[in-house]
Amino acid sequence: MPEILLQLFGFATIASALRAFIPLYLATLGGVFNERSGVVNIGIDGMMIFGTWFGAWGALQWGPVGGLLAAVVAGTLAALIHAVATVTFRVDHIVSGVAINILAIGVPRFLSIVAYGQGTQSPQVDQLPKFSLPRLGDISPIVPLTLVLGVAAWYVLNRTVFGLRLRSVGENPRAAESLGVRVVVMRYAGVLISGAFAGLAGGYLSIELVGLYREGMNQGRGFIALAALILGNWSPIGAALSCLLFAWTEALTVFLRVDWINDAFISSLPYIVTLVVLGLFFRRVRPPKAVGQAYEAGSPV
Repeated sequence: MPEILLQLFGFATIASALRAFIPLYLATLGGVFNERSGVVNIGIDGMMIFGTWFGAWGALQWGPVGGLLAAVVAGTLAALIHAVATVTFRVDHIVSGVAINILAIGVPRFLSIVAYGQGTQSPQVDQLPKFSLPRLGDISPIVPLTLVLGVAAWYVLNRTVFGLRLRSVGENPRAAESLGVRVVVMRYAGVLISGAFAGLAGGYLSIELVGLYREGMNQGRGFIALAALILGNWSPIGAALSCLLFAWTEALTVFLRVDWINDAFISSLPYIVTLVVLGLFFRRVRPPKAVGQAYEAGSPV
């Protein structure tokens, strides 16, 4: 029993959970912005995948900083497709998100064949210089950056005019427009911010966490981010707490290996926890009232 407790709460598990928390929280923060603006984005997973590929490719061309910037740009461009489809042409948000995810299956493989001569993996890439924390080991600079971005996201959404306008178009776009808020512009902004965060999350995965691009490395984290978004009640602080839960569960899949627990069950634990938590708390959360609803501006924007 003490050995199991050590696996559950030891420093090795904490360090692993922290590393798993970063991409999940970055993607969830992006989801907070786009859904607060009234746009559903189940394409976050695909945007993360684009971030993983272009992050690794950019790191090979320009180093890790260039790779992370390339990942952000790739995620933003994928989000632009989603924004044009859902906001301008009022395509169903779920259909558009599924299309992004499908593109993220085929496009990176094609690009890998062109760039690397094979479709599933890139060469090893350089990483950012790490710093060490006692008992936790080497930590990427993206870790403290993510924490700063979480605080900044809370401040922007709750203490700035931009955040107030963004949230207003997700609650009642017609009333917001009557007060002079450019609904289309704000929804575009929410979706593009979401793509930038998702791209950075993907870049962190390929550059800082793994050190190369590998097909399938995202492992559905974008969908877990959507669950964390709902559980966190569309709030950066709530999202942080829910992401910690899922990241801790993911860390346990590495360290919780005992004879009397089936390995297949442990490997599927993050997805089981996602389903259970959604089932328990889905009725207790309140999404933005206009999320997922198409909107046609009453006047030019």
